[in-house]
Amino acid sequence: MAFGVKRSELNKWKQDVQNGNIAFLTHYWLDDRFPGCDTVTKVGCNDLTKLKNWGQKYHLAPEWIHRDELYPHFDLFGERQKEILTQEGVCDQIKRFGL
Repeated sequence: MAFGVKRSELNKWKQDVQNGNIAFLTHYWLDDRFPGCDTVTKVGCNDLTKLKNWGQKYHLAPEWIHRDELYPHFDLFGERQKEILTQEGVCDQIKRFGL
């Protein structure tokens, strides 16, 4: 279940992904499969080569890409989430979600 994101933020992320940009969207998230993780960051791009190359910088395996037809993305959570957001300079999402 996702919450804590505005429709305008989601729409901007979708547009950025569709435009072939690497886009970040963090939101609150609860999933029993990942205890202790209450946020997730979706890093998307519809250019799969670009997304795979981006993921390689952070040792993210291509098979971890969610192959959503319109919005392919990696899911980041836990320590790696904060680490990658910090390296990418996405400090507003770190601060907003208390990562």
